[in-house]
Amino acid sequence: MATRALGASARRMATVAATLIVAFSVAGCAASRKVSQITTGSIGRMAERPIDSMSASELQQAASSLGKRYAQNPKDKPVALRYASILQMSGHTDQSLAVMRKLAIDYSKDRDVLAAYGKALAAAGELEPALDAVRRAQTPEYPDWRLLSAEGAILDQLGQAAAARDLYQRALGMKPDEPSILSNMGMSYLLEGDLQTAEKYMSQAAAAPGADSRVRQNLALVIGLQGRFSDAEKIARQELSPDQAEANVAYLRSMLAQNNSWAQIASEDEKRN
Repeated sequence: MATRALGASARRMATVAATLIVAFSVAGCAASRKVSQITTGSIGRMAERPIDSMSASELQQAASSLGKRYAQNPKDKPVALRYASILQMSGHTDQSLAVMRKLAIDYSKDRDVLAAYGKALAAAGELEPALDAVRRAQTPEYPDWRLLSAEGAILDQLGQAAAARDLYQRALGMKPDEPSILSNMGMSYLLEGDLQTAEKYMSQAAAAPGADSRVRQNLALVIGLQGRFSDAEKIARQELSPDQAEANVAYLRSMLAQNNSWAQIASEDEKRN
């Protein structure tokens, strides 16, 4: 396939996917590590689980438990952060943003809160405010590579690819071979329609230590966009429970269907094999 063969609908699809990776990149900040260690109350072991590893029913259960705790004390920072992240993963973007808006008022100078607020704003498509929040969370004398990568992902959405990639390179200088940064770099090229370069970076990301299912899902997307659907589906199913694997494949099919029918892509893939 030609390097820049994305049509208009595929570019829109890439924009959707890139919006998702903005959320993923900020989710790696220290705030997420802290809130993932909540072990008391009704949340129990569920609070220790990485959010991206939860099934839809588990997300619903966690949201219900956390929602009750949040209602009792909206200023409980760890609970509010975790609750907002789970709401976002469940597709309740507006509700997640509402939780983070309130928390940002209560913790207006807290670096973790500002970073998570930027994540929520970006997921809601409010990119300029998201950029401001992420930049305010950054400390120039002690820069955080996660925030540099998140800022880059937002700049990519604003059409500032060169500035975004400069930030990714700075972040990689601080954290070499970090999968989330490499994946964001790949997504930058995907937005531009350069599928081969996007695949190169995303393959590096997927092979790097610490790569999670979200990174592999982005690799599956860029491979699927090139018509190699059977390869993409294998990647989408890796290291997941059957329910999660089916959800990933369903997501991949729905994304690809925006540009071309899944049946046509699969048929072309079979002919090549």
